[in-house]
Amino acid sequence: MKKFDVLTIFTEQFELLKSSVIGKALKEKVFEVAVHDIRDYSLNKHKKCDDAPFGGGAGMVMTPQPIHDAILAVDSEHACRRIYMSPRGRVLDHETVKRLAEEERILILCGNYEGIDQRVIDLDIDEEISIGDYVLTGGELPALVLINAVSRYIPGVLGSMESLNEESFTDGLLEYPHYTRPQSFEGLSVPEVLVNGNHKEINKFRAERMIEITRKNRKDLYRKYLRKLKINEKKEIK
Repeated sequence: MKKFDVLTIFTEQFELLKSSVIGKALKEKVFEVAVHDIRDYSLNKHKKCDDAPFGGGAGMVMTPQPIHDAILAVDSEHACRRIYMSPRGRVLDHETVKRLAEEERILILCGNYEGIDQRVIDLDIDEEISIGDYVLTGGELPALVLINAVSRYIPGVLGSMESLNEESFTDGLLEYPHYTRPQSFEGLSVPEVLVNGNHKEINKFRAERMIEITRKNRKDLYRKYLRKLKINEKKEIK
């Protein structure tokens, strides 16, 4: 069974995992998430886990001892892929999610304040991952994003694995728009092609919308798509 071990000083934030399809999968033991409080491993009598940075500067830095000891206690044999959620890390994308889905065990370290002591990264971490080019108050929300994204590739989490093949980024393009009942809503109707039963035309319509939406919203992905098809970018991108 696949397992995520999460190290954090704010364990309560992971109550969110109890909801939606992820919560159902956890309840049915499709996979496992164990949340560990870093403070439990602090040798400080007040369970303190941060201190002022050497060299000066604003804020506090998480001290190495509690984190290092927590990692060794949870993953003594280094059986996990150890990840530190960090704004300076490699951005989490579709290919990274699929790669991590192949791992049996993943350990996720959540930093806070100004970050963690670099020596923990040097000693214990396999890779740093970011969820985007912005800074949050801690690594807990990014860890939840990573767990959600990766766990969807675990058989039994989604109702149908087929849905993984029909969503954004699968072919390097953003997903096509979806419609359901009623057929007319607030003066807007479902495109006729989706209700005529011609699956060849439906597939064509969806493919065209995927290209159109990607070109409009994500020119970086659209460029990759053009390169894949060996189409001249300068002629296509405006």
